[in-house]
Amino acid sequence: MRVWFNRGFSSVHTALSLIRQADSSGRFHLLHSHPNPHSAGARLADAFHPEPTGLTPAQYIDWCLDFCRAQQVDIFVPGREATVLAGAQARFDAIGTRMLNVASEAALQLIHDKARFYAETDLPVAPVAEFRHFENAAAFEEAHDALRRRHARLCVKPAHSIYGLGFAVLDEERSSAEILMAGAEYHVSLADFRRGLANMGNFRSMLLMEYLDGREYSVDCVGDAGRLVAAVVRRKSGTAGAGQRIDQRADILEATASLAATYGLNGLFNVQFREGGGRPRLLEINPRMSGGIGMACVAGPNLPWLAIKGCADGFEGLAVPAVRNGIRVAEMAQAVELA
Repeated sequence: MRVWFNRGFSSVHTALSLIRQADSSGRFHLLHSHPNPHSAGARLADAFHPEPTGLTPAQYIDWCLDFCRAQQVDIFVPGREATVLAGAQARFDAIGTRMLNVASEAALQLIHDKARFYAETDLPVAPVAEFRHFENAAAFEEAHDALRRRHARLCVKPAHSIYGLGFAVLDEERSSAEILMAGAEYHVSLADFRRGLANMGNFRSMLLMEYLDGREYSVDCVGDAGRLVAAVVRRKSGTAGAGQRIDQRADILEATASLAATYGLNGLFNVQFREGGGRPRLLEINPRMSGGIGMACVAGPNLPWLAIKGCADGFEGLAVPAVRNGIRVAEMAQAVELA
């Protein structure tokens, strides 16, 4: 069977490697496309193809359909433009290509908009942090007045973002220069932030939230149209070089299964939690593989392999290895020569 991973995040390289390790019979022919011919995934795919740039979403869908026809793709795992591609599912079904989407187009749009997602998500076992939405300085001050009365520390982040870009803890004591000199990452001076907002008028959608100061958990998952097939919980360490602990917490697994059912999650995805007030709190659903998926797979389940095999043969009866709970895992960099 021919499996295509289009342009995605760096985790595509890891996924290709893990699938190749598990595919002892060579059943799956792995295709990868990317605008950069030196993409890390190009070294592991059976065939690499360049992707065009500058296309509109509609043009990119057409290009993907043409690619699937020409390459006789059986399974397509979308990365780039995954949301709009999910809306074109029927067009791919019509040419015999199964698309391993994480969710429907509507669900993906909701997940990517954290303001809407937080407002609509009801998850008692791991509720979201208290938040307010703001798009101008006046709305920020109103939100700050409401939240600061109940929470000692607050933080901000964009409603639309990846990799945690734009996240910062509001520092009420130090100036931006003092924060910079102290080397404090992900902090911004509240006074400087306020001055900046006052000069900006309206701006992109932002969230002001209670700051959660507990341990962070990352859950790498495989789903089958809303059913959680496999999940590995990684507890992140606050100490550099200490790796991460596999911690299959029952409450976090329960929350993840509930989210999968609510949003019809499918294929490979990741969920992030952080402790606050002595219990886990939901941060976000990443509708894609995480950068740390390789560490999760060290604990037993080969998640990319399970997703592809389940898509090919059906998830019922799929053998999922037990998770080696409690082990410590880490990633180690390795230098390679690019072709």
